[in-house]
Amino acid sequence: MSTRRSPYDNLPDVRDGLTRAERVILWQLSELEREFGGRNVPTATLYGRVVEHIDLSVPEFQRLMQRLVGVR
Repeated sequence: MSTRRSPYDNLPDVRDGLTRAERVILWQLSELEREFGGRNVPTATLYGRVVEHIDLSVPEFQRLMQRLVGVR
């Protein structure tokens, strides 16, 4: 079930600079990598897991993924 986004969700955390959405993406990626036995995780699968926890559009998810992997 998706949760409503708060304006504070876009503020980077002082500990590591990650927003709530970025933290959810990394957490779900870690969980899926364990489930997939260390193999690559399909992006669509990751997106499906992420939107169970936070409301993100596909373009916003892609933008965050690009930021996390360092693509400009």
